[in-house]
Amino acid sequence: MQKRFIRNLALLLSLNLLIKPFWILGVDRAVQNAVGDSMYGFYFSIYSYSFLFFILLDFGITNYNNRNIAQNNHLLSKHFTGIATVKILLAVLYASVVFFIGYLIGYNEAQLKMLAWVGLNQVILSFILYLRSNISGLMLFKADSFFSILDRLLMILICSFLLWSGFVQTDFQIEWFVYAQTSAYLITFIAAFLYVLKHAGKIKLSFNIPFMLMIIRKSMPYALLVLLMSFYNRLEPVLIERLLPEGKAFVQTGIYSKAFRLLDAGNNISLLFSVLLLPMFASMIKKRESVNMLVQLSFSIILSMSLVVAVLSFIYSNELMMLLYGLRPGEGSLEFSARIIESASVFRILMGSFVAVSCTYIFGTLLTANGNLALLNIVAGSGVVINVAMNFILIPQFEALGAAWSSFVVQTITALIQILISFKIFKLRFGKMFMQRLALFVVLLLLCVYGSLLLPFHWVWNFIIAMIMSILLVFVTKMIEVKGVLQLLLSASSSIKK
Repeated sequence: MQKRFIRNLALLLSLNLLIKPFWILGVDRAVQNAVGDSMYGFYFSIYSYSFLFFILLDFGITNYNNRNIAQNNHLLSKHFTGIATVKILLAVLYASVVFFIGYLIGYNEAQLKMLAWVGLNQVILSFILYLRSNISGLMLFKADSFFSILDRLLMILICSFLLWSGFVQTDFQIEWFVYAQTSAYLITFIAAFLYVLKHAGKIKLSFNIPFMLMIIRKSMPYALLVLLMSFYNRLEPVLIERLLPEGKAFVQTGIYSKAFRLLDAGNNISLLFSVLLLPMFASMIKKRESVNMLVQLSFSIILSMSLVVAVLSFIYSNELMMLLYGLRPGEGSLEFSARIIESASVFRILMGSFVAVSCTYIFGTLLTANGNLALLNIVAGSGVVINVAMNFILIPQFEALGAAWSSFVVQTITALIQILISFKIFKLRFGKMFMQRLALFVVLLLLCVYGSLLLPFHWVWNFIIAMIMSILLVFVTKMIEVKGVLQLLLSASSSIKK
């Protein structure tokens, strides 16, 4: 199973590293620069609000289905139609709830119109994720890797044409960005549906009430977990827009989105670990196989990666913000400097939480595969309480920076608790050698990156040198052992079906 994990992780990371960073740091960033912080903040607050209730579209069905199909491949054709029918009904529920609550909290006509399109995109995305849960549950990781980047690839093509082709003479509108997402999601949904249909055989929608109730009952713990995690992961932009006065709300939301964009780029890569690990952990647990080696391997990789990204981002925060969000037409140097300093301050705090978030994709996934939903829900519920309380205290006083601190505290606490629970339940043992290597790696990493500031080159070259040296340190300190990884890669081809 470790062999399968390594090989498919390499494929998944390769595809996503080619596509998603360009989408987030290229196209998505360019859209914000084109429309301005206020308009992008307007969109981002609506998007974050719609994401809070995403679980109503899924109800934990995707995670449940992934785990179930991984353990019982033969159930795909039997369960597919029933679950698809449930998701259609949930889409109606989702639309009703988001519009009703949006109206109650005072969304105006423009916000409700934007919510309609963003909500539609969330509905289509939920169906794509459900289709992908069937694909990955069947261990068809090559196909799942392709579908994981198809929507972003299509959006890159559409938005690049609108932004840079020269054929569009009018200024870019934030609505175009949303319409591009709709088009890309629809094409991806159709392609994924046809692929699943190939493996499921003939399907027909049916209203099997007992089956629907059974699926909802079994998915309920997953639904509660995702709902709670959505609140403490995505609540900040919504609260910034709601808690600050009208003149500051959208601008501060836009500033938060600048820093969050890079965190989201890293999270998208870390998320790939959970996509691969959930069916693997579920299968190994069912067979009563030890997960210790796979957990240690995946944790070593993601911890090393996240530490390198976090330290580089923290130390070069001002330079990265200046590179991504340069001087605007008509903007003075003092105004530009103030904007960059504010964005960099938020960015440093958010990237500090990247390590914690990455760790939850390993240990949270392990506990999910083992069915420890009650424990995870308690942890997530506590995170929501802390998050909301801190945001109501910090946002009015510190604005976007206060929201960033709230996120950092909650992510760190919940990650540590999940790690401790996992070690206790699975009796995990990484050994003293691992801890010594980790301590050595952290010390050398800090020295390396801070030392790069003393180099007599332009900051871009200093950054590149620091990044290369940091990656080399991962292998020098044996956080990831080259021989072991190569052996797994060489022998993996004989153990992978697809």
